[in-house]
Amino acid sequence: MPRRDSNPNFVEAVARGLDLIRAFEPGRPSMTLAELATAASLPRPTASRILYTLETLGYVRSVSGGYTLTVRILELGMTYVQQVDMWDVARPRLQELVAQTGESSSIAELDGSDIVYVARVAVPKLIALVVRIGTKFPAAPTSLGKVLLAGLSDDEVARVMAEPSRSGIEARWKPDLPELIDSLSEVRAQGWSLTDEQLASGIRSIAAPLRDGSGQVRAAMNVTVHAAETSKEVLLGEHLPKLLATASALSADWARRDAIPYAEQS
Repeated sequence: MPRRDSNPNFVEAVARGLDLIRAFEPGRPSMTLAELATAASLPRPTASRILYTLETLGYVRSVSGGYTLTVRILELGMTYVQQVDMWDVARPRLQELVAQTGESSSIAELDGSDIVYVARVAVPKLIALVVRIGTKFPAAPTSLGKVLLAGLSDDEVARVMAEPSRSGIEARWKPDLPELIDSLSEVRAQGWSLTDEQLASGIRSIAAPLRDGSGQVRAAMNVTVHAAETSKEVLLGEHLPKLLATASALSADWARRDAIPYAEQS
């Protein structure tokens, strides 16, 4: 494959890696090696080496019959989050919820056995753990993680939880698989989750699912409080209804957005 730029400062290998990332098509959960190589105009051996590198770094995950991007792509820069318009839709909803509750609210997606924060509106609170866009926590002991895991089948949960956490966080609650699956059954039945200092001391949180137009859990939204300041009764009695209403409204926003067909490119 010829170089596309004769300047000695141009790194062709980097360009090919970006070509391959861009080759993943919207609306396709996975693509095969052959499909990606063709879409990126790369020889299959070159595409295979790039995919191996991206998978080793955590930006791509191999799935049955192909590959899929992971949300670790967010780590390539905040510009990604700012340019994905669904998060532009989400931010006003987050701000509205924070104004109603006076507490921080975040949105996260699943990345293996971890959650990754992809949107957040915070209020000043003395919380044990610092949270920013891109922060990772183990999924099981978080309200966000429980909601996201509850959106999977038990077999998928087992597969996901077999992956080691990359968060570097030592959680207080470390359930074995049967205990976790029992907990997720309750989350599925009630449609929301609660964690009470399971991740770290002083952190109490509730979360609800965010669904796309097909009804699939796409992400999760939470309200986090300091356990010494806000009781479970207040969290469940006052904040939970507001969280559920906001999550429902945002899910409807996303469903309407998903219903808009992609414009054909000329």
